[in-house]
Amino acid sequence: MSVVGDAASLLRRDAQADRIVPRSGQSARLTVFTSAAMAFLAVFALALSLASGRLADRWSSALAQSSTIRLSAPTAEIEAQTTAILSVLEQTPGVESARTITDAEQRTLLEPWFGPDLPVEDLPVPRLIEITEGPQGYDPTGLRQRLAAEAPGAVLDDHTRWREPLVEAAGRLRLLGWVSLGLIAGATGALITLAAQAALSANARVIGVLRLVGARDAYIARAFVRRFTIRALSGAAGGTALGMAGVALLPGSEASASFLTGLGFSGSAWLLPLTIPPLAGLVAFAATRVAAYRTLRGLQ
Repeated sequence: MSVVGDAASLLRRDAQADRIVPRSGQSARLTVFTSAAMAFLAVFALALSLASGRLADRWSSALAQSSTIRLSAPTAEIEAQTTAILSVLEQTPGVESARTITDAEQRTLLEPWFGPDLPVEDLPVPRLIEITEGPQGYDPTGLRQRLAAEAPGAVLDDHTRWREPLVEAAGRLRLLGWVSLGLIAGATGALITLAAQAALSANARVIGVLRLVGARDAYIARAFVRRFTIRALSGAAGGTALGMAGVALLPGSEASASFLTGLGFSGSAWLLPLTIPPLAGLVAFAATRVAAYRTLRGLQ
């Protein structure tokens, strides 16, 4: 019952031992189909997990170094308060730069909701001032107090209430992807175990004859382990190829800002799905080995 011996037998083709295991049948089809289907799903679960990680990093970096001041004031006072706000920001440690968002930029921001012809200059739309933070950041509490004294109509939004829930949601989505991969591996092992047990039970008479002529259980088990591992490996390779082709057909991340358009691999990440077939083979090896020895003990 040596694990090393069973693993080494995968590399040695034994035509006589291969005759013990049926080349076709329900268990063979179930093993190949299960491995292919689970590998296909694993590619997308891996893509989801990686995309969620990139999304969390992007949201965190995009919102962490920027803030916005919203100024609502009477028309006669808005220019004076804008000047006061910019003066306060120039003297605030940790603020790298600040600028007033123009009417054209505000129109672009509001266009998805109100259309392209919105007369921003004629509407009581608050003036927005964009702040770019330095690496060390600034003290939001102190800045709010200074703004309250210099520009009562100013409201500071440091994006904390937006950033933290978004990053947390992306992190949980990434965790869900890894949990899905674990469940896929477990389901693959369970189904291959059932298929191996069914094949062994269906060949109980053949196994009995082999025992009579001196075949050891380790020899019989290795034959089943080898055949089922190769089936799982080949099925997983096909499923992985189809999954990678499906991911490659998704729109690129530059096509839109949508999360789904970034659901793919980039650069060296394309090598990660190639680990799925060997891992599926490893799961099949472990599951079949346990099932084979357990079933053979029950057939005595």
